[in-house]
Amino acid sequence: MNDRLFSFHRLIAMILKEFIQMRRDRLTFAMMVGIPVIQLLLFGYAINSDPKRLPTAVLSYDRSDLGRSFVVALQNTGYYRVVRIAESREELDRLLDTGEVLFAVTIPAGFARRLIRGDRPQLLIEADATDPVAAGNALAALGTLGTTALAHDLKGPLGELSPRPPPFDLRVHRRYNPEGLTSYNIVPGLVGTILTMTMVIMTALAVTRERERGTMENLLAMPVTPLEVMLGKLLPFIGVGLIQVAIIVGAARLLFGVPMLGSTTVLAASLLVFIAANLAMGYLFSTLAKNQLQAMQMSFFVFLPSILMSGFMFPFKGMPAWAQVIGEVLPLTHFLRIVRGVMLKGNGFAEAWPNLWPLLLFLAAVATLAVARYQRTLD
Repeated sequence: MNDRLFSFHRLIAMILKEFIQMRRDRLTFAMMVGIPVIQLLLFGYAINSDPKRLPTAVLSYDRSDLGRSFVVALQNTGYYRVVRIAESREELDRLLDTGEVLFAVTIPAGFARRLIRGDRPQLLIEADATDPVAAGNALAALGTLGTTALAHDLKGPLGELSPRPPPFDLRVHRRYNPEGLTSYNIVPGLVGTILTMTMVIMTALAVTRERERGTMENLLAMPVTPLEVMLGKLLPFIGVGLIQVAIIVGAARLLFGVPMLGSTTVLAASLLVFIAANLAMGYLFSTLAKNQLQAMQMSFFVFLPSILMSGFMFPFKGMPAWAQVIGEVLPLTHFLRIVRGVMLKGNGFAEAWPNLWPLLLFLAAVATLAVARYQRTLD
């Protein structure tokens, strides 16, 4: 009687059966192991809420040793890394507009001469404040520069300039987001993250749903090419994506006051490319997965790095070099730069193009793979 209620032999048989099933379903088992490993690596190494060595450009109208000493002291704080010496004001603005640098330092003409005379010359520090987290700690580090930057130089006859107040003034200009509002950074980013999540998941289920419902044979029997099948499944979701964008952008304007300073045409064109890229990626997953569960797992396998490594939640420039290389492959990384640049910086096509062409390349590559994979599944 007891054997009918519970049997260790039957329990062991069921356990063995599940292990055999796991071995057969290698993709699911890989996801179970891979996702925790990715989370460990990302949170342990790549994610940094206090980014250091942020790219900085310098425009110096004064070639004196005192000006160079200030730049060296700026880098010694650990938050700034001079990557470009600008030749003109226009070049400095372009570097900030395109996001190549996050900070710009302008040393005025006659800086050393005015400092020696005790006139307290002004140094201009401009910050790309579209990401207040990335700029906050770096700007806070400027507070000590007034007394330490030129301590090595202000000795002997210049020693009287070293006590407080500092011999020069720092003027900090938070560009694009003067008030440092996090909503200006997060809300435009939600356009990309929500589209990534919904577009990839919905299309990842497209072919697998046909297979599980038993309608795949009817689809294969229809006189349509693989490209026509893919376009037929993806194009309706583009309309859904545009509706989502309209809701998010409308809420950003009405509820959070996020400006729209740039070209709406550039934003609309970038949206279409970004939506198509995510739909193509989801469709590729649907051709690889054997069931809807695997399709969902693949979607989250991409969605997690996209959220963490694109610059949506954590400063992109604060990640190590290897993490930035991975992040550059993700469509969300480039789209976030475009949407924030258009809405907050007033960017046009010229500024958006360096991030638009990687989206086009990603779309072409993934769509080609998806069509080729679908052709191989016709047998």
